[in-house]
Amino acid sequence: MSTVKELKKVAEKIYNDLVNGRIPSLELPARTKSNIVFDERYRVWKYGKQNITRSAVSLSGAYMLLRTIYVIDFIKEMIENNKSSTLRELYYISEGWGEAKFNSQDESDKLAEDLEIITKKLREDFKLRPEEDGARVIGDIVIEEVTRKGEKRRIHCQDDVGDAGYSIPYNVEKEKLRFVKVNADKVIAVETGGMFDRLVENRFDEKSNAILVHLKGQPARSTRRFIKRLNEELNLPVIVFTDGDPWSYRIYASVAYGAIKTAHISEYLATPSAQFLGVTPSDILNYELPSDDLSKEDIAALQSELSDPRFQDDFWINEIKLQLEIKKKAEQQALAKYGLDYVTDVYLPEKLAEMGYEV
Repeated sequence: MSTVKELKKVAEKIYNDLVNGRIPSLELPARTKSNIVFDERYRVWKYGKQNITRSAVSLSGAYMLLRTIYVIDFIKEMIENNKSSTLRELYYISEGWGEAKFNSQDESDKLAEDLEIITKKLREDFKLRPEEDGARVIGDIVIEEVTRKGEKRRIHCQDDVGDAGYSIPYNVEKEKLRFVKVNADKVIAVETGGMFDRLVENRFDEKSNAILVHLKGQPARSTRRFIKRLNEELNLPVIVFTDGDPWSYRIYASVAYGAIKTAHISEYLATPSAQFLGVTPSDILNYELPSDDLSKEDIAALQSELSDPRFQDDFWINEIKLQLEIKKKAEQQALAKYGLDYVTDVYLPEKLAEMGYEV
C-alpha cells in the first residue's frame, strides 16, 4: 500500500496548509520545454530545476487542488477494491464531482502525471490504464503472467499464440509479468503493423532468433517498459526498425532516450543502448527504394533534429543531412518492390550483419 501512503502525503499537505492558515499549495517541476534537459550520463530526458507552485491563491489553482483530492480518493478506492479504470473513465467519472469535475480529458491526464511526479509512483500503481491496446510480441520466450483470477499462466510466445502474437498488458511489472525462459538473442522492435505481420508470416523470429515487438507507431509506455525489461534483465540487445522519415526517427528516440512528455520516468522507460537499423536515407539510395518527397513539415522536423541532443552522433548527423539533400522519405513496405520475402531474405540479414549480428 505504499502508493496509497504517498498519495495520502499529498492530501495531508493540503490539509495541513488549511489547518495552519496557509494558502494550500503543491510544488512540482515545471513541465515546459525549457525545463527539459538531456541527461548525458544516463542518456535520457529529465526535468530540470525549475519548479512551479499549484496554489489556491487563484481560482483555477483552487479548482485543481480540489480535483487533486478527488482523484486521490478515487485512486485509493480503486486500489483497495482491486479495480482499475482507463484515463478516459477518470475524466467521465469526474462528472459526478460537482465543482471538481474536469473541463477536458487533457486536464485529468495532466493531473495524473502530476501525481506521478509528486509521489514518484507510476500511473500503473494508480490502477489507471491507457485506452490503447498493448503491442504484440512473437519470439522464443516463455512469459508467466498473472491472470484475472490471480493464477499464474505460462505462455510461450511462439507455440502458445496465434499469428497476432502475445499482447502486452498495461502493467508489465514483475508482480504481473515474469520472464521464465528465453532462447532468443536479440529484440527487434518494428514500427508498423504491416511489417510486423510480414516478419511473422516469413517466420523471421525463428530465422533470426529474435523476439519481435510491434511498436504500433509511437509506442505505449507498457511497450517501452517491456522492451527495457528484456534489455536489462535478459541482457538482450534492442534493435529498432522503422520507416525512413523524421517522425519515425523520433519513435526510435522515444524507445532509446525517452520522450519529453514522460521525462519524469524516462529512466524507467528508456533503453539507451537501443540501436537504429533503418530505414535510413542511405538505404533509400543503396536499395533504390520507392520514395516520396519530403513535406515542409518533414524538412522542419529534420532541421530540428540536427540540434536535438538525441541525434548528435556522426551517424544521425550524416543521415539527416543526406535526407535533407535528397529530399526523399520511404516506408518499410517499400522493400516489397523486390518481392514479399526480400525484407527477410536480403535486407534485414544484410543490415543486421553490418551491425555485427548473425542471421
